[in-house]
Amino acid sequence: MNPLRQLAEFGQAVWVDNLQRSYITQGTLKKLIDEDGLKGLTSNPTIFQKAVSGSEDYADLFAEARAKGLSANDVYEHLAVRDVQGAADILRPVYDSLKGKDGLASLEVSPRLANQTQATLEEARRLWKTLARPNVMIKVPGTEAGVPAFQQLISEGININVTLLFSQERYRQIADAYLSGLEKFAKAGGDLSTVASVASFFVSRIDVAADKEIEQRLKGAGVSAEQRKTLEALRGSGKVAIANAKLAYRIYQEVFSGARWKALAAKGARVQRVLWASTSTKNPKLRDVLYVEELIGPDTVNTMPPATIDAFREHGKVRTSLVEDLAGAKETMRLLEASGVSMKSITERLAVDGVKLFEESFDALLGAVGEQLKKK
Repeated sequence: MNPLRQLAEFGQAVWVDNLQRSYITQGTLKKLIDEDGLKGLTSNPTIFQKAVSGSEDYADLFAEARAKGLSANDVYEHLAVRDVQGAADILRPVYDSLKGKDGLASLEVSPRLANQTQATLEEARRLWKTLARPNVMIKVPGTEAGVPAFQQLISEGININVTLLFSQERYRQIADAYLSGLEKFAKAGGDLSTVASVASFFVSRIDVAADKEIEQRLKGAGVSAEQRKTLEALRGSGKVAIANAKLAYRIYQEVFSGARWKALAAKGARVQRVLWASTSTKNPKLRDVLYVEELIGPDTVNTMPPATIDAFREHGKVRTSLVEDLAGAKETMRLLEASGVSMKSITERLAVDGVKLFEESFDALLGAVGEQLKKK
């Protein structure tokens, strides 16, 4: 059996972390759904920037925009909305057959608003209204300013993908905010069964950052022989990101099994699934499907770039790995800290850098759109 399809038997949904016009017009997305059991899609400024720069898919839109004198920002939003609506329409049969549990497509608020609660709220509401599809999600960053925005948007019945999550502590805040938002929505008479949300944990970036920290620590003074042995064993192993993800999933299990959650579930609420993002391996020495194989478990999503989808289809191995060896995950984290590498500093820096990276991608995207608009 196709390993991608097998994931569904273990409670995990496959999404694709990519979107461009050809996915819609040339049947690429439909093929992924029909052949691989794909159930959703994520997009972000980096993805759109590559789509605009690397294809002629948007020539019609640019020609129309030139005639109307539209700005690069207006054109970007038009193409993003059009593509996400198109993807959502193709995914709609999945959404309907699963009664709203999946079949979702995500569009991100501007990364420039990541540290502005009110502006994030306003843009998320506007995009939700503009997209006008029940099976879309608005991506809101899991920043300090994003947490209250997320809670409020859930209380208004808007589907939210909380992105840029790295730390277990911030994830717990997000899970709590989800319950609070649902409670408020229920109190206002809302139908909880219509609300969908995922919490997007970035995986491979953890290992990239941890490996850099380990390298610096090994070069520094005061490293004992035991610490050196530990750090050298962890460096490049992929174990840190996987351990962090497993412990985050343990928080998910705690939150979505308690009395507070059960009261909401009785009213039709859906769990906020954990979504594994950034699941392509950046270290060529690691197995190319490592972050898929080691993070398989119930009520999860893995959004994979096309190359990872192809690799897992070809040689992925499926097992319930996410709940394996929790003690080992805890020990990995303990050893890392005991060796002088702070997970807290790693995740805090990644959150800040993640916003900057998306801002840079957004600027590059608008630049690419602007270049297209200049063409005759």
